[in-house]
Amino acid sequence: MLLHGFLPSLLEGATVTLGLALSSLLIAALLGLIGALAKLSRSRIAQALAGLYTTLIRGVPDLVLMLLVFYGGQVVVNSVAPMLGYAEYIDINPFIAGVLTIGFIFGAYLTEAFRGAFLAVAPGQREAGLAFGMSPRQVLWRITAPQMLRHALPGISNNWLVLIKSTAIVSIIGLSDLMTRGQQAAGTTREPFSFYLAVALIYLAFTTVSELAFAWAQRRLAIGVREGKL
Repeated sequence: MLLHGFLPSLLEGATVTLGLALSSLLIAALLGLIGALAKLSRSRIAQALAGLYTTLIRGVPDLVLMLLVFYGGQVVVNSVAPMLGYAEYIDINPFIAGVLTIGFIFGAYLTEAFRGAFLAVAPGQREAGLAFGMSPRQVLWRITAPQMLRHALPGISNNWLVLIKSTAIVSIIGLSDLMTRGQQAAGTTREPFSFYLAVALIYLAFTTVSELAFAWAQRRLAIGVREGKL
């Protein structure tokens, strides 16, 4: 029998991993946009906070951050809960802790990717939009953001590939993801090589499909640019 009947379990874990990665990417993209706009703003306070955020992430290992959010978050929640009249102990959901931690980590990396992408858009594009009568918000969403996305896509792609592999660290806080399912199957059958190889191949499938999808998106966004250069 293929993988001693553990293949369905691995596929269920792969689904959890994919959901974790996509949810984390959404949070990371939101934090990245906020961080990039803060760094590009005229406010020194916003610039300082964004700089502190990216410096913190670069200086602390992902594993340590995961443990801090999971265990530290439980301490904070259970300290505040009695004040709100809730007496029972609250366990933080490992999926939520994983999403928040990974999103927080990669939000810092996407901050730099988005910041560079915003700077790559010619200032004349924004000035032309304002001269045409658009509001600053309209210029951002109709002119700057679409062009910024084209420049940011390589950075988003690289960070996504690293992010989806980094989801393996959530196995330490008890989430039943792909890595945890592989460890359980390996321990039950005492065939670690077979199951870790299967886990590696599933991660490889995720990254391969992702690279193809981002390559397609890059071609689509570059169509008008190539035509404009002719």
